[in-house]
Amino acid sequence: MFDVVLVAPEIATNTGNIIRLCANTGARLHLVHPLGFSMDDSSLKRAGLDYHDLATVAVHDDVVSCRDATGSRRFTFSSKATSRFDEVAFRPGDVFVFGAERAGLTDDQQDAFDPATRLALPMRPGNRSLNLANAVAVVVYEAWRQQGYAGATSAGSTSETLTTPEFDG
Repeated sequence: MFDVVLVAPEIATNTGNIIRLCANTGARLHLVHPLGFSMDDSSLKRAGLDYHDLATVAVHDDVVSCRDATGSRRFTFSSKATSRFDEVAFRPGDVFVFGAERAGLTDDQQDAFDPATRLALPMRPGNRSLNLANAVAVVVYEAWRQQGYAGATSAGSTSETLTTPEFDG
């Protein structure tokens, strides 16, 4: 599958949502210190619900130890990148690196990557960024789609039964 790396994530609920995403897609999550929350944070657990046990989550002291634990084809994501994420043919084992919610990856961190691997998600002009959990979801699902949703249940199946009130027409 794929590896998702969050460098210095700050918001527990974003990370909890990404844990849930990784559990449901088979992606592996790597968190790089410093973390803006404790792994015992109640909001992290609330957002991740009971998916923490279903996800593969590793916490690393620094970027170097994380790099050593992940694949070799890495992509970073930034609103400043000039190549779009959907122009890449993703492969199993690819690594998706995201920076902190407020600042993204630092210039030094971005400079450690080949400019050809710096990708952007299209947005409307004048907007700063997407929510981190949403950006990760867009990328992971596109990469997984390209792999034919390997390991997924059949289309349309769900383990949850949703009820919605009828709408007046």
